[in-house]
Amino acid sequence: MEQGIPTLSTPIELLRSQGASVASALIIVVIGWIASVWTARSVRALGKKWTQIDLTLVPVLASLSRLVVLTVTAMAVLERFGVDTKSLFAVLGAAGLTIGLALKDTLSDVASGLVLLVLRPFDVGDAVEIDGTSGVVDAIDVFQTKLTSFDGVPITLPNSKVRSAKIQNFTRARRRRMDLTIGVSYNADIAHAIASLRDVLSNEPRVLSEPAPSVDVVELADQKVNLLVRAWTLPEDFFPARLELTRHLKDRLDAEGIVIPMPQRELHIPLRAPERRSAPSL
Repeated sequence: MEQGIPTLSTPIELLRSQGASVASALIIVVIGWIASVWTARSVRALGKKWTQIDLTLVPVLASLSRLVVLTVTAMAVLERFGVDTKSLFAVLGAAGLTIGLALKDTLSDVASGLVLLVLRPFDVGDAVEIDGTSGVVDAIDVFQTKLTSFDGVPITLPNSKVRSAKIQNFTRARRRRMDLTIGVSYNADIAHAIASLRDVLSNEPRVLSEPAPSVDVVELADQKVNLLVRAWTLPEDFFPARLELTRHLKDRLDAEGIVIPMPQRELHIPLRAPERRSAPSL
């Protein structure tokens, strides 16, 4: 064969020359795979024992730890075949930067999801209001938070929006206060109306005695006197008690003959005859 023309190695010759590297690479792959599985299992076991870490975060940490071990294994295998991993890291860094800029919104959701999983402003099953959206938390994923509204509609919110939003967790409240405004006629006995409404509150078992419920005049409106009914309940009793009290308060006022005035509007129609206009002169 002429000089200057490179010879092509057959698979057998390549295996003979790189046999040691291939064998050591296979050993590294097997060891790395076993180490990644063991690391993930260890993280899950530690997460279950360490009560400070929420169980929702444990699978994420286990997957990340396994990915780190597999990445190190891949780099070790490449070094066995003479690949410059430093330059490879530079290429991967540049590619990662490009991908990061293209997927900045998705990466923002992932980062926000990890923050939510660590800080835990709410848990699965909590009744919450997130930036005006109310419902019960169904799942907290790395990318999104899933709710079911109080009327049964599934809601999906990106974690980046949830992280920066105002969050109200109704389930974690020790107690909740309801405010009901009831208008009575100016002709009504205000003291008697207040006493009747307070009696209804005292007979409702879900209304807490401390803080004590209250009823008092809050506004002198155009056609009625507005009474503010204020009572405290446990979070799980808030909506049932509110519905029951609204009906019972109305029934009690009707039984006492206290009128709840309806909005009225007076129309004044002039009865003056229209003026006669003279015919135009020709």
